[in-house]
Amino acid sequence: MWHVYIVRCRDGSLYTGITNDLAGRLAAHNAGTGAKYTRSRLPVALVHCEQFRARGRALSRELTIKRLDRRRKLALIAGR
Repeated sequence: MWHVYIVRCRDGSLYTGITNDLAGRLAAHNAGTGAKYTRSRLPVALVHCEQFRARGRALSRELTIKRLDRRRKLALIAGR
C-alpha cells in the first residue's frame, strides 16, 4: 500500500508526502533524516493519511493536495 500523508511541523506548517512505509517515514522525519523541509521544523506529527494500492494514484493525489491552499488543507485534515 502507498500512503499520502500530511504532517504538522513544530512551527505549524504542513508538509505533504508519499511513502510505502508510513511508520518508517515518520520516524525518518522525526530523526531529521526525512525531507529537507522538515529537518529544521521538528518534531512532526501525522495529521492526515490516505491509502492507495497503486503508486501512480498516490502520486497524483499527493500533487493534488500540494496544490491546495492552507485553508483547504486544514479543511481536508478536519474531514470537511
